[in-house]
Order: sequence, then structure tokens, then C-alpha cells
Amino acid sequence: MTVTELAKLSNLSKSYISQVKHGKCPPSQKLVNSLSNYIQTEYKKRDYLSMFLQSKQAMGVSPRTLGFYVERLTKFVAQVDYATASRHEIQRYLNSIPPNQNGLSTRHASFRAIKTFYRWLNAEFGMVNPLVGMSAPILSKPILPSLEREEVLTLIGKAHNPRNKAIIALFPESGLRLSELASIKLCDIDWQHRTIKVLGKGRKEAYVPFGELSAKYLREWLDQYQPNGNIWGVNEWGIATMLKRLEAETGITCNPHVFRRSFACLLRKAGVDTMTIKDLGRWESLEMVQRYTRSVSFNDSLKFYRPPLS
Repeated sequence: MTVTELAKLSNLSKSYISQVKHGKCPPSQKLVNSLSNYIQTEYKKRDYLSMFLQSKQAMGVSPRTLGFYVERLTKFVAQVDYATASRHEIQRYLNSIPPNQNGLSTRHASFRAIKTFYRWLNAEFGMVNPLVGMSAPILSKPILPSLEREEVLTLIGKAHNPRNKAIIALFPESGLRLSELASIKLCDIDWQHRTIKVLGKGRKEAYVPFGELSAKYLREWLDQYQPNGNIWGVNEWGIATMLKRLEAETGITCNPHVFRRSFACLLRKAGVDTMTIKDLGRWESLEMVQRYTRSVSFNDSLKFYRPPLS
């Protein structure tokens, strides 16, 4: 700001402002307060959340990830003045969120979203990041549900057409995410090596494997359908709706997240090591695979258990 602008803002003389700018005298409390109020007002004039979401969208994050930020951060900015919030205020907000809900660690999820938001604010606008050095909430580690091979085969048997059978077989045989599976085109499929090229998280190209059962139902479906775009003729919403209906009919949990966990667990039961599963499923950390397969590790150990007192 110019000397004139600062003088008008603080109602102080230009000569005094000039002396402060040149280091000839210290700023008065009145000047400090005026600047502080101005900065806070300017922060509030901007819709930083919308700008953050637009930047994430431009980076190519998935609609699901974008929805995660919208859900977590909309609640945060509605309750906390993030431009001036202290670490204590943010901690108090986090403590108001249930640690777990429906098997998900909601408090930890909000912390991750808020942390990402403040990192962006700091990098783009120099806003102070009050979360620096702040410990994350303790992450709960529930045993997450996955499907047995027999359950997957039951779902395939109950599916109404070859397309749905192919989708249900492909999910646990490939470890595909919903967005990845819904985007498959005919040219992405390598029938000889039984792999599919996908555009995964962070717009990273990768290959995923699939098995004989998936190949069988894929061929059956493509023998009767000529794709113009993705090979299914439906989008993500259509696939998710089909799975919900099948879950209601069978009583078997049936959604893309459970299928992806089942991919990891079924491979682990078959003796595949966790590092290989991580690479096949394109997880960024080994910890996630270990979390998914905790029940498998316990059941493997249980086979050797002998009650010490019985």
C-alpha cells in the first residue's frame, strides 16, 4: 500500500507513515490495529474455499475426492473464521466431530482436508498455517469388511445380464476404483496379457490385471454390445445404482470400496505378499494394504492357535 493509502486507512499523517515505512520510528498500536483489521476484511472478501476447489478441479482430482473436500471444508468454514483461527480454535472444532462414524474415522478425515486447505492458503497467499506441528487425531483401525470368493460368485450368479456379471467379476479381480472401471474403453483392454490401461488417481496412467472369469463375462457382454465410448453404456452413477439394487436383493454388501478391499484380501489369502498387492492395486502406501488385510492376517494366525488352558 502507498503512504497515502495507509494514512487514509489509519487516519494518521502521511509524514508519520513515511517515517514508519523508512524505519525511522516504530508503528503505533493504532496503525497495527488498522492494518490487522484491513487484512482480515480483505481475507473475508475472497471466497478462498471456491478458489481452492477450483484449483483441485484443475489438477484433475476425481469427483469423489472433490466431494470429500466440499463436505469437510464447507462445514469447517461455516463454523470457524479460518483466516484468523488459532490452533486451539481448530482443535476445538475437530473435537466436536465424532471420532468414528459408520466405520469411518470422520475426525481424522476432517483434519486431512483442513490441513490440505491451509497448505494451499499458505503457498498461494502467504496465509499463516496454524496446523504446522499439530498432531493428527488418532486414526481408528476397525476391521473393514471384505467379501469371500463364494459371496462374489453368488453376486455374479444373481446379476441380471452379462454386463453386470462382468462388472462384478472385474471389480475384485482387478482392484479397480469406480471411476476407473466406468471409464474403460475397448482400446484399453489387452486380451492377450489380460490387462487394462486406466487413468488412476492424480491422472496417472497404469495397468491393472484381470482374470479368466472377468474375461469370460467381458467377451459375453461385448459380443452383444458395440461400445461408443466406455464399454458399459452406463456411467459411474448407473454402476453404483446397479450394485445397490443387487445388495438389496442378496443382502450381501456390494459396493466399489468393498470390492477393492476384497481384491487385497483375496490375494493375501492366496499367499500374495503385501508389497506385491500394493503394486497391483496401485496403493501409495503399504499401510493401507495392511489395514485392509488385517482380518486375513488374524485368521491365518488363528489356524495355529491352541487354547493354552483347554
